[in-house]
Amino acid sequence: MNPELDRREFLKKGVQATVTAAALVGANDAGGRMATAHRSTRASTLPVRRLGRTGVNLPMLGFGGAALPKKWGNVLSTRDRVRLVRHAYERGIRYFDTAPHSTYADSQAIIGKALRPVRDTVFIATKVEFWNASRPDGRLMKVPKGEVLRQIERNLRELQTDYIDAILIHGTPGIEQMTVEQCMEVHAELLTARKKGLVRFIGFSAHHYFDKALALISTGEFDLCMLAYGYLPRGNKRLFAPLTQELRNACLAKAHELGMGIVAMKVLGVGLLSGFGKEKWLGVPGAAIRYVLQDDRVHLLVIGMRFPNEVDANVKVFSGDARYTDDDRDVLAAVGTAVLSDVIVRKMKVE
Repeated sequence: MNPELDRREFLKKGVQATVTAAALVGANDAGGRMATAHRSTRASTLPVRRLGRTGVNLPMLGFGGAALPKKWGNVLSTRDRVRLVRHAYERGIRYFDTAPHSTYADSQAIIGKALRPVRDTVFIATKVEFWNASRPDGRLMKVPKGEVLRQIERNLRELQTDYIDAILIHGTPGIEQMTVEQCMEVHAELLTARKKGLVRFIGFSAHHYFDKALALISTGEFDLCMLAYGYLPRGNKRLFAPLTQELRNACLAKAHELGMGIVAMKVLGVGLLSGFGKEKWLGVPGAAIRYVLQDDRVHLLVIGMRFPNEVDANVKVFSGDARYTDDDRDVLAAVGTAVLSDVIVRKMKVE
């Protein structure tokens, strides 16, 4: 990539890389905005699925913005992180997930700067979040009045856009600290924001606490959900007990029944199965991705990528044979056992 691309040249290159299948076809938002996609002369090879009842067709590989903050291990400069997001776009990725500065640091601002020239050809998902550090149990007593709209307006400024494709109630901090009733109070304010044309679709994410997630799905009021789903039974900082896995599977089944968009996160176990730089693990990331791809209920996989070569490697996996093989099963069984016995993982809370 040429780091000196001006806005016009970048827009030209972005248009050329847009997915032939019209990555953002269909689905008018509340304000009547139609997301359009240009026809491509250099088609992306990424497979495309419709994101549930949103009606939006998207390449199945999404970019996880949690991989951008320096506090979580990204060593690139701000300039190179902007270039990384542009590279993901040029390789055909159209779904970009991020969150406010309070948790994802400058991730949202970087994505906004990188994608501003091609804003209406991408799908940006960000979040609103709630927590209460003053209580020992972290529970939220009350959602501050007006906080939802304040967060949306701040998100819009950081993303350099006038609308958000999907606004999610963040799992942590957020749903984990809230009651189901509080989540629905937030949902009501998100509906107001949608009526104003600030957001197109409403969803939530869940790392665990799948009992709450199932209750929210069952309301039928959400357009999409993002759930921790991968070969390794883990969310953010917890391993899943058997009951937690059963509840997660119940969430998948109910969301599919209701036609919701289903996005998988933690596909590579928060990097534990990334395998980059480990010769003996060369086939592990692909196997872990194909493990989730075999589930037709999942529409999109969000994966954190810190370097262009990681983007390229994942695009190659998605563009190849998606069948989950016996070899995949064997390599994951061997590596998964080793990872789960690691001293760091053994110290994790099981829930």
